[in-house]
Amino acid sequence: MVDLKQLDQHLQNNSYVDAHNPSQADVFVYKQVGSAPAQYQNVSRWFNHISTFKDQFDVLGGGAFAASLYGSAPAGSAPAAPAPAAESKEEDDDVDLFGSDDEDPEAERIKSERVAMYNEKKSKKPKTVQKSVVTFDVKPWDNETDMKKLEENMRSIEIDGLTWGLSKLVPVGYGVNKLQVTLVVEDEKVGLEELQEQVEADEDHVQSTDIAAMQKL
Repeated sequence: MVDLKQLDQHLQNNSYVDAHNPSQADVFVYKQVGSAPAQYQNVSRWFNHISTFKDQFDVLGGGAFAASLYGSAPAGSAPAAPAPAAESKEEDDDVDLFGSDDEDPEAERIKSERVAMYNEKKSKKPKTVQKSVVTFDVKPWDNETDMKKLEENMRSIEIDGLTWGLSKLVPVGYGVNKLQVTLVVEDEKVGLEELQEQVEADEDHVQSTDIAAMQKL
């Protein structure tokens, strides 16, 4: 007799008794079970499904299986014939998950050429220049500082990637005005700390500098 409990556990994760398609193994067990047992849902599902193949029972392929798990064949019955090895080989050949070792040389050559062309095109593509707009404050020592000379000295500083913009005097109290200037810098070329050091090197006119605002272009 078939151990229905064990069969039910097996069919919980398998669609058929053996292999991935209905076979003589299913026919053998089906005939032993006899009817769909309601208390074993997996067996019942499988039994009803195998019933749809009744008219094909004589032509289904062989399927090796462990008879000890599902009961012994009746006396005098012929064992299920194993599927031909050639059929299994054909199935293996149909699915090539990782590709063949025999690569097409022409396909590989074309692939390599396309990769090389892409890399060359990518290397020639101009890089986007990142720029920032900076509001730069320059504070003098006192109200007697020559602001025109201060600005003249500041604008004489030339750095690749630096563009001086408009400027204005902004009152800070006690008759003292700071110089506020707008400038544009290329981020990769101009270090703002370095720029501040160069402006503050004019010690006769400049007390300190400050980055009041900065915005990416």
